[in-house]
Amino acid sequence: MLHAYVTAYSILDRSLVRQGSTPAAALRETVRFARQAEELGYHRFWVSEHHSVPGVAGSAPTVLAAAVAAATSRIRVGTGGVMLPNHQPLVVAEQFGVLESLYPGRVDMGLGRSVGFTGGIRRALGHGKDDADGFGDRLDELLGYFTGTQAAHPGVHALPAEGLRPQVFVLAMGSGAEIAAAHGLPMVIGAGARMVDAVARYRAGFRPSGWAARPYVVIAVNVAVGATRAEAATLQLPEAWATALSRTSGAFPPLVPAEEAAGLEMGARERAYLEESLKGQIHGTGPEVAVALGSLVEASGADEVLVTMNTYDLDRRLDSYRRLAAALTG
Repeated sequence: MLHAYVTAYSILDRSLVRQGSTPAAALRETVRFARQAEELGYHRFWVSEHHSVPGVAGSAPTVLAAAVAAATSRIRVGTGGVMLPNHQPLVVAEQFGVLESLYPGRVDMGLGRSVGFTGGIRRALGHGKDDADGFGDRLDELLGYFTGTQAAHPGVHALPAEGLRPQVFVLAMGSGAEIAAAHGLPMVIGAGARMVDAVARYRAGFRPSGWAARPYVVIAVNVAVGATRAEAATLQLPEAWATALSRTSGAFPPLVPAEEAAGLEMGARERAYLEESLKGQIHGTGPEVAVALGSLVEASGADEVLVTMNTYDLDRRLDSYRRLAAALTG
């Protein structure tokens, strides 16, 4: 079974809005979902950062993580992730210092190097595309605020972060694998064609640090579990459809019911994006998914799996995660 290969399985929730609902409801549902994930035994619960995306309510991950941590008691809570090029490292350190102070031993600081999706968003955030290139330097500064060794701004201290140790993760996009390895940090990477190569480069270049003594790999993948393989596949349609539409229209729409998504007419371009969105996802019955995840973990040598599946129907989503937990621990 899967648990023979992987030490933990976790959840990333992007607070997606559903048709006929509101962003406020999506955020409250994220907090409720975190409580359910804790009851099911998941290891971590992470939230994300998206700006000016109508169908995604998760725009302030540290604020949302605080609400999740307050509503739970055992599960680790964090970000997948805070996009460091959008923020000053001092502010990020202070925010996570507050989180770690309030919820000691439960906070994960997942960091990404993406910038705003459009020029308008980047201007509103006060950062440009080139800021992603400075991710390594910003990461040095940020980590230095926790250790008290940052040299970018002599005499400046991030309080109450200094001396604290949230767990730090780098989201491996672009050169993220090399950056994570050079800084001796755990890495999160999506399952896909480049995964095995990126993991190999990360392990080969890893330098032990005060943050991690050895490489630690988290594989992010969309997983749906149902009573049948067809039922599980249907669960993944709403988010895949919204992703395909965002590629062609520039707007990520609220999730629609799976049956509605299945019946929508699509042009060739939209259909191609839909198929691309579904590629690499895992679905099936509990035993089928356990085998597929076991193969993924074996191929990557992953220490942990981060599940990202969302769908329109909240009860069906919870049922999928319940079935997944049972398959993983059975």
